[in-house]
Amino acid sequence: MKRLIFIVIAFALLSEGISQEATRWRGPSGDGVYAESGLLKQWPDNGPEVLWTYEELGQGHSSAIVSNGSVYTSGMVDGTGFLYKFDLEGNLIYKQAYGPEYTESWYGTRGTPVIVGNKIYLESGHGKLICFNEIDGEIVWSKDLFKDFDGSNITWGVNETPVVDGRIIYATPGGTKYNVVALNRYSGDLIWTSEGLGELSAYCTPLLFNHNGRKILATHTASHLIGLDAASGKVLWSHKQPNKYSVHANTPIYHNGELFYFSGYGKGGGKVKLSEDGSSISKGWFIKSVDSRMGGAVLLDGYIYTSGDMNREWRCLDWESGKEMYASTDIGKGVVIYADGMLYCYTEKGELALVKPDPSGFHVVSKTKVTLGSEQHWAHPAIYDGVLYVRHGQALISYKIK
Repeated sequence: MKRLIFIVIAFALLSEGISQEATRWRGPSGDGVYAESGLLKQWPDNGPEVLWTYEELGQGHSSAIVSNGSVYTSGMVDGTGFLYKFDLEGNLIYKQAYGPEYTESWYGTRGTPVIVGNKIYLESGHGKLICFNEIDGEIVWSKDLFKDFDGSNITWGVNETPVVDGRIIYATPGGTKYNVVALNRYSGDLIWTSEGLGELSAYCTPLLFNHNGRKILATHTASHLIGLDAASGKVLWSHKQPNKYSVHANTPIYHNGELFYFSGYGKGGGKVKLSEDGSSISKGWFIKSVDSRMGGAVLLDGYIYTSGDMNREWRCLDWESGKEMYASTDIGKGVVIYADGMLYCYTEKGELALVKPDPSGFHVVSKTKVTLGSEQHWAHPAIYDGVLYVRHGQALISYKIK
């Protein structure tokens, strides 16, 4: 009997152990690339088939993600934030309130839920970091990043999706002492704090990456891209990247010892090279025209694909040199993800386009219009098992793309 109890306890610990991978914003690696196969290379004339819709999410810009055979997102109704869980047929499993959401401008939820095993993590526009039980949506613990960690809110509300790695969850209060923090994801207890550069947060979801055996956390604060040692919080390096409104909503992209960063309002983006141990950086190229405000980018076969902000074109850059391969206005500016040989572009005009990645030109293969939903077309789509999930304000739409 004792042996059986030990086995059960050991199994439970392993199921919640550090080997679990987080299901997160912009795909398994947070880089907009989804490992799918057998997807349609062209859509019907009226767009891909709509499998189901849910039109009572309230206001918000957070994306949908899929894990454990369920779909999750968040929305704001009458000033209150809710975590939503659906089955794969679109049936609502629960709608869990978690407190006030952002109502000052561009109303609604921002951050996307992160699922790890039987826990869900979500950060509100007011800087409340919450851990939920995945099964029933009950709140396990919560921290106020401003009251508990001397942070301050920013002009349009916190937009960060926290990063989870093993037993640790990383977040950016933006305080002078608690600029970036690492917490125990099971309890919310502080593991380390970093003073960073003492700047406010900047709407950025951090990137955690492994560089020659060293884990580094890279994120934007108000005027800088910073790199921290993920084990201790020590600031390794910083790179100045200001813009007019201190908005840096794009997660950097890491590849072969180099880091691509970019932000909007005409600022542009560039590449830095990390030293062998990651403790310093050297400047690479910089290009002002690549100024996506919050649409992300994908790196494919040595080329970066993204759209602009003030520079409204869709662009392709050579990763090595920064050379601009093309600039296109065939569709409006927006968000980009990738799966199975195709780019999925979702524009601020509500266009949903299937585009063939090709450095020689921007080739729109199929296009449709997202007519359901409300307000801004800002949420990043997600793909899971041949289904494309698009959030537009109050509506969540699932498209059959396989």
